[in-house]
Amino acid sequence: MGITLFINGLFGMGPTEIIVVLVIVLLLFGGKKIPELMRGLGKGVKEFKDASKGEAQNDPDTKA
Repeated sequence: MGITLFINGLFGMGPTEIIVVLVIVLLLFGGKKIPELMRGLGKGVKEFKDASKGEAQNDPDTKA
């Protein structure tokens, strides 16, 4: 249910359009480059989460 809502509701695209987009991404970046891109994206998200947690802890207005 969640994956269907994510695919159809959020983007408004069907399975065929998603497959076409994935094929285009594979052709543009190649099979070897995609894992590197995903690894970098994961590191960026982790750094963003860490930074947002750090700001919340250092904020004097928040109560622990």
